[in-house]
Amino acid sequence: MPHSATRLLSGLVLLLLCIGLADAREVSASASSWQRQVAAISAGHDTAGRAAAITARLRQMGLSWRAEPFSHEGQSGINLVADVGGPADAPLLLIGAHYDRVAVGHGATDNASGVAAVLELAQALQARPLARHRVQVVFWDLEEMGLLGSLAWVATPDRERPALYVNFDVYGWGDTLWMMTPQADDPLAAALRPLAQAQGLQLVAGLRYPPTDHLAFQKAGWPAVSFSRVDGGEIEGILQVFTGQVPATPPKVMEVIHSPRDTVVELETTNLSASLIALEQALRQWDAR
Repeated sequence: MPHSATRLLSGLVLLLLCIGLADAREVSASASSWQRQVAAISAGHDTAGRAAAITARLRQMGLSWRAEPFSHEGQSGINLVADVGGPADAPLLLIGAHYDRVAVGHGATDNASGVAAVLELAQALQARPLARHRVQVVFWDLEEMGLLGSLAWVATPDRERPALYVNFDVYGWGDTLWMMTPQADDPLAAALRPLAQAQGLQLVAGLRYPPTDHLAFQKAGWPAVSFSRVDGGEIEGILQVFTGQVPATPPKVMEVIHSPRDTVVELETTNLSASLIALEQALRQWDAR
């Protein structure tokens, strides 16, 4: 091989190695950022403390936010909203997660993990806005009391109907993206499936899924999906619990959430960044369709 060609090849190899190292650093940074944010939210002793951790992160990202107090079914709470970016007159892509927790545990898996995933996606979509959709993130209060924050949202007169609402609830560990979608082959699921596989993840998509804030949108006739990150072997057991059955092997999720075990100790960063990369890419394909 000519000496000049050897130098060129060596340069290309070095460039690819640098790109690989940069990608590795980016993946590592995403996992670390998610982990820090879950810890900060979980450290909040009450809903106000959890909200303070979220809004501190939004300010750090340079995003303005607003509190939207609500009353619904005799209960009062506060939803948190931030505009991320995108064309001002474009249809709305709404991404959200509930930030309240039950009285026991620290609500790390349920649902600081989902909130932190939304914040990581918001950072990515802020850095490179979507071309055809405006992105807004929202953090729901009083989900644990019956989806009250999201129900109040969709019941607000003149509320803008989103092109899609994407919910996150329980995103603490696992090799599987569990997606609630009315159609397993809808555009977002179709885009996500090969992207998840490329990241070494499974995608399980369909209607069978636990109740959470996507239901408020579906009841209003608004398009909505939801995501959890779990081990694939847990899914059938989780569904059995929610239908009143007793699984032969209790799934970890059902042993952790709503219990003293719901702390950062149970969380895993393995596959976290891969899942967020796949989701971001899928949302960009959905946006460009």
